[in-house]
Formats: sequence, C-alpha cells, structure tokens
Amino acid sequence: MPTKIEKDAITGVETTGHEWDGIRELNNPLPKWWLYVFYATIVWSLGYWVLYPSIPTGKGHTDGLLAYNSREDVARDISRAREAQSAYRARIENASYTEIMDDPDLLNFAITGGRFAFAENCAACHAAGGAGQKGYPALADDDWLWGGKAEEIAFTIQHGIRSTSPDTRMGDMPRFGVDGMLTRAQINDVVEYVMGLGNRATDAAAAGRGETVFAENCASCHGEKGEGNRELGAPRLADNIWLYGASKATLVETVNGGRAGVMPTWAGRLDPVAIKQLAVYVHTLGGGEK
Repeated sequence: MPTKIEKDAITGVETTGHEWDGIRELNNPLPKWWLYVFYATIVWSLGYWVLYPSIPTGKGHTDGLLAYNSREDVARDISRAREAQSAYRARIENASYTEIMDDPDLLNFAITGGRFAFAENCAACHAAGGAGQKGYPALADDDWLWGGKAEEIAFTIQHGIRSTSPDTRMGDMPRFGVDGMLTRAQINDVVEYVMGLGNRATDAAAAGRGETVFAENCASCHGEKGEGNRELGAPRLADNIWLYGASKATLVETVNGGRAGVMPTWAGRLDPVAIKQLAVYVHTLGGGEK
C-alpha cells in the first residue's frame, strides 16, 4: 500500500509513496536528454510510417510515399551482377573443360564461382575445401570412386549417386552378413584379408582363409587385388583411404550390413554453368585427373 509521500533524508529527493520491505522508491524524473531522444524517436517513427512501407493491411501493407522496396534493390543488384558475369558465363557454357583450364581468366572465374557454390551446397557434407568426413569422401586427394576427370566429376554432380536422376550413378555393397551370404567367421576372415592388402592384418591364418572368400564374393567388384572398379563405384581396398573408417570393427560392420550412401542430383537445383564451375573447382582442389 502506498505510504505518505515525503522526502528522503539522505538524498533529499521526494519519494513516490511506495515502500517494499523498508525500501522506499525515489521520485527521480528521467533526464531531459533521455526524454528528448525518446520524443525524437516517436517523431522519427511517424515519419517512417508515412515515407516507407510499414503498416500491415491484412494481406499487404502500405507502400509509403517513397514506395521503397528492398527486394527490388536486391533484384536489381542481382541483375547487374548477372549482366556483368554474363560474358564469362556464356564462355564457360560453350567451352570445354580443357579450354577452361587453359584460359587463366576463365579458369579463375570458374574457380571463384565454384568455390561459392561449393560452400553453399557441398561443404556441409564434404567439409570446407573438400576435406571430407566419415561417409562423405574427400575431394582433395587422388582417390576417386567414379573418376577424377572434370567431365566425370561434373557427371557425378549433375546426376548424383543412388539418387533420383535416371542417369544417377549406381553401385551397391551387398549386406553379406545381414542377408546370410557369409557367416561371421567368413566375414572376420575376409576383413583380415582386406586389412592385409594394406599390411594391417592381425591374423595371418584368417587372412589366408579370407583370400578365398574375397575371390568368390568381392573380387568381381573390387578387383582381384582390391584395386577397385570405377565403373561400379567400387573403392580401392589396397590403399589406406577409407570412407567409413579403417578399424577392423568398422570393416566388419561394412561387410555385414553393406553401404549405400546417397549424393543428391544437382541438375535442376543448380544451373549448368554452376555445375561446370563446381566441377572445375573440385578438380583443382588437388586430386583432379587429366
């Protein structure tokens, strides 16, 4: 309940008459400069309402006396940028990858555009600079599932892997254990053999038995010595580059349950020039082939 208004003995300021737990509220007025700024913002807001689009009107809004629209500014900026780039984009669209690589100006434009397209669409999976991560291949090395030429990279980007395009790249790793094609002992043996291809086998006897299992079940895709097969997207097994991990437990998991990663079809999402720029950019990350 409000108490009697009086002056505070210490500050000499009049109180508001309110008190809580022995604490009295002083009636300090706001500084004049603060009030003037506050009044100015009110005047400014009124002027903003009149000059700019601001007041909702159901499904629309008032246009304001200036009829300003930031979307139109952005559209104009984009249009100007496209117009400035149109000459280069036309050249890239009509040039072969060899011609792009041999033209320093065109190559620089393609790499710059490809870098931005990669950051916006690809880096979330393949990491910045194409470093890769578990389940998503590195693009900066020379290990390619489907080929590392610019044309092959572009085809993969355009149609994806196990995706929606009729021409998508397809390759299936069977579920040898889940579907009962191999026993646990056979899976252990073939994994030891595969590890032995990279000089990492821990059980020579198991690796010896696994060689037969590999020849009967895996060599048709991965090659007799694990050299891989790009037509099927079957990776090399004789190196130490692993998409899902190199531990024995991970390899057992792969053989047992198979792998079937998906890369989206980017045709239709990105225009042909952007896909071409992406292919050039990825090709120049360090692992591209001639």
